[in-house]
Amino acid sequence: MTSPLDSKLDGVLGGRTASVLKKAFGHVTVGDFLTHYPRRYARRGELTALAELELDTDVTIVAEVLQVTERSMKAKRGSIVEVKISDGHGILTLTFFNQPWRAKDLKPGKRGIFAGKVGDYRGLRQLAHPDYQLFPDAADLPDLDSPDSKAFALHPIPIYPASASIASWQIAQAMELVLDSVPTLDDPVPPSVRRERGLLSYTRALELIHRPTKDSEWKDARTALRFQEAFVLQVALLQQRAFLKATAATPRSAGPLAAGFDRSMPFTLTGDQNLVGEEIAHDMASTAPMNRLVQGEVGSGKTLVALRAMLAVADSGGQSALLAPTEVLAAQHLRSIVANLGPDLAARMRPTLLTGQLPVAERRKALLAAVSGSAHIVIGTHALLGDSVSFFDLGLVVVDEQHRFGVEQREALRHKGHRPPHVLVLTATPIPRTVAMTVFGDLDISTISELPSGRQPINSYLVPHANRRLVERVWERVAEEITKGHQVFVVCPAIDPTTAEPAEENAPSLADDSASRATLGTTKKSKVSTPSAPAPPAAPIANVTAVTESLRAHPLLQKARIAALHGRMPGETKDEVMRAFAVHKIDVLVATTVIEVGVDVPNASVMIVLDADRFGVSQLHQLRGRVGRGGVPGIALFVTGAEENSMAWERVSAVVSTLDGFELAQRDLELRQEGDVLGSIQSGGRSSLRLLKVATDGDIIADAREIAAGLLDRDPDLAGEEPLREALARRLSETEAAFLAKN
Repeated sequence: MTSPLDSKLDGVLGGRTASVLKKAFGHVTVGDFLTHYPRRYARRGELTALAELELDTDVTIVAEVLQVTERSMKAKRGSIVEVKISDGHGILTLTFFNQPWRAKDLKPGKRGIFAGKVGDYRGLRQLAHPDYQLFPDAADLPDLDSPDSKAFALHPIPIYPASASIASWQIAQAMELVLDSVPTLDDPVPPSVRRERGLLSYTRALELIHRPTKDSEWKDARTALRFQEAFVLQVALLQQRAFLKATAATPRSAGPLAAGFDRSMPFTLTGDQNLVGEEIAHDMASTAPMNRLVQGEVGSGKTLVALRAMLAVADSGGQSALLAPTEVLAAQHLRSIVANLGPDLAARMRPTLLTGQLPVAERRKALLAAVSGSAHIVIGTHALLGDSVSFFDLGLVVVDEQHRFGVEQREALRHKGHRPPHVLVLTATPIPRTVAMTVFGDLDISTISELPSGRQPINSYLVPHANRRLVERVWERVAEEITKGHQVFVVCPAIDPTTAEPAEENAPSLADDSASRATLGTTKKSKVSTPSAPAPPAAPIANVTAVTESLRAHPLLQKARIAALHGRMPGETKDEVMRAFAVHKIDVLVATTVIEVGVDVPNASVMIVLDADRFGVSQLHQLRGRVGRGGVPGIALFVTGAEENSMAWERVSAVVSTLDGFELAQRDLELRQEGDVLGSIQSGGRSSLRLLKVATDGDIIADAREIAAGLLDRDPDLAGEEPLREALARRLSETEAAFLAKN
């Protein structure tokens, strides 16, 4: 029987309202709309702090009418009604053109909810043609101290995420109709679990989160719905993990190739490398496919651990595919693997590169080497996922920098094996525990926290763009390092004044936030406290083209060999530039984030990031990790024009304050409030989180995971949990549903 949650919205609300909700928020079914939870609750007796409103943003506020004036327009016929509203401190102006009846509706002393976009007119904040809903008068209530009067003033009013096409109270009115139409719903959380934790039923929780009469009701509702969200998600992840382990894989054990490589290594593995290597060897010797994530600091030796696993696969005659996010990194991996293997072993393993920009003849050779099995290691970018790519015996899939790919990309490569291959996922972006339980909850996780001996400390500094002397000192330091025989990275957020660095065959990083993907030439939203003059034009964004020209003209760098690198260059050109930098034919490399991960130039001593506030915490930490990789101490200089104590400033300051990537990952999560941490961009199809906050709800997630694991142990097919099966079907994306069906 079809669940009421699967009913179409247009059948309840009518086609017009349903169409607006679909266009604004993507809601199609009753179940979609019911998860459009209030973002906060207002009261008739409370006013919104107008000083906290942001320019050029859609807002929904509670305020009181102070003054209403009407005047004729000078340039043309008609009138303007101006209404001043206040929170008791600041004042905001509402402006209505040719709507004189507003003066009769909006009278001084009236309170209500007002919605619109905060604009600036001659230094004064205003809402032009806002929507509003006035509160009923409380004049007929007995007195202000009566219970009825207090209940009227304190009654929580849901404030929903809204848009220009539909206001918060219009969403609330639609929600009333939907709630009245929904019968008692089956609860995906087992009754025994709800009783033990004192949780509201699903139906009651939905009622109270949308129509509370007091604060304790919506708080209890959020608790129940947050747990339900965590529980359904963890069941989905653990079920996916169980499906994987139930399939049959070919065991792969180390033999002469792997043993010979270990004997020839000129250094000793760290304790963490040995431990993680043993975990991988144990997994790969099993008839169930390995599905393991290895996380570790920048430069901790994850790729070496992966190479040892590839050799074990080759010992059994199998092949390994290494998926890298960029052509620069894929080429770097090829050179590094060939160097580590040595000439004899490299000739036997025949590492082969396959990228989208290979010449046709080279591509054909690579495809033949993969399908014939003569290449035991195939390294490539997104091109590895193409239909024309086949393998003779794919035994191991290695995904480097997993946060740059989606789930479906990992699965597309995995399904190229005749039998399910083992999967090893690498990330130098440390993952907070709660994120690991959600985004990567279907993987076993290993951690390499030790750094190999010889890694040098990196000193990090924040350089305010307004301090011209400090900025000039940055370039003086560059000249000094070049004189010492060292090399320098200079990273910009854009290629030229109008072109951002393209996403190269991958999705954005999990840790990237909105600032790191800011549109070029726009200003950041700023807090408004008092009327002021219009903001000055945005400063030009640092870009590779302009910075390269500027450095070549700098008096201190006249003799320096300076080159540019960015994602719009042909693959061969990028590789030539990186090769030249690696052998010190280039002193200063001005680049975009194509050098963010995996690039290894031991002689590089300085990393300069311009407009550092436009990058995420993870990106800044990754970029910093490009220096201090040899016997040369590293220096990272983050130049920023962000306002002191702003969110952007805090983000850069956090990176400067510590070299601990795990600490930074947690700090980043707290700063970003994770938002769409399970959105389609980051994880390949999972719906966004609604109420669950991975930054703060670690205990809830862990509790839900433990209960989910116990339930699946007792009832792997969820035969006795029909409501849970229905919730899973609604929760999973089409991509994930297809994945589960294949397994």
